[in-house]
Amino acid sequence: MSRSDVVSALCLPDSARVDQRVPKKLLLENGAPTASDKRLITDAIEDIQWLAALKPNTIGVPEYRDTQREYLEVAVLAVTLRGAITHASLSRFAELVHRAVPYPVLLLLDEKRAEGPTLTLSLAHKRWAHNEAGKIVLDGDLVSASLFQAADGSPGADAKAASHIEQDFMQSLALARQPQASLHALYEGWIVCVQALHAARRTGIYQTAATPEQTAARRQALIDCQRLEGEISRLRAEAAKEKQLARQVELNLTLKRIQSELAAAQQQL
Repeated sequence: MSRSDVVSALCLPDSARVDQRVPKKLLLENGAPTASDKRLITDAIEDIQWLAALKPNTIGVPEYRDTQREYLEVAVLAVTLRGAITHASLSRFAELVHRAVPYPVLLLLDEKRAEGPTLTLSLAHKRWAHNEAGKIVLDGDLVSASLFQAADGSPGADAKAASHIEQDFMQSLALARQPQASLHALYEGWIVCVQALHAARRTGIYQTAATPEQTAARRQALIDCQRLEGEISRLRAEAAKEKQLARQVELNLTLKRIQSELAAAQQQL
């Protein structure tokens, strides 16, 4: 799968296409608050492309305004990275791009790794800053997924099931399949798709949430699953090093309890 496959899956109309290169200096000037951020942008970026501008007059979806935010446009950007970077650096880089653009962004990060290219899709809602008039900030954490990978970031153990899940996800990305009430609703639709992908990698079934309540419940369940999986990994590593039998028993009992909690969280996906 390539970036062009994802762009094709979005089914963006010609009226919305921009297809212009964005100078790196614009990101350096608007999205790099620290010296280390400037180095990350300078060293990591090979190319930035502004693929599309989704506005009422280009896609026929109304703008959105309330007391918290206004969505006048959704930008579709693609960044080609020069080589592999750490997961933390990739997350920070995505955050910098989202912060630098005044509109909500559907961001594609094309990373060149030795084992093959990795494509990451990233989104983040935005709102007005509470303490600084006119400033726009991120509203919550980034929502992102590396495409065609399992939940742990590796190729799926069941290649057939993984392929089925990814194909369902790709089909769900089409612009016409997102909510059309407003640009905010449309953008939230893509976030719901990414959350459904994360859930499907644990359940084997790709299904988007049907209501805001289901979306919120799934979002919390995914957070719980990630936290509990981390705790399970930590306990297993600690148990493998433990020499005292009593402590081993205690760790195993705790591990079973956490595994039960994880199973319960997965049931909410």
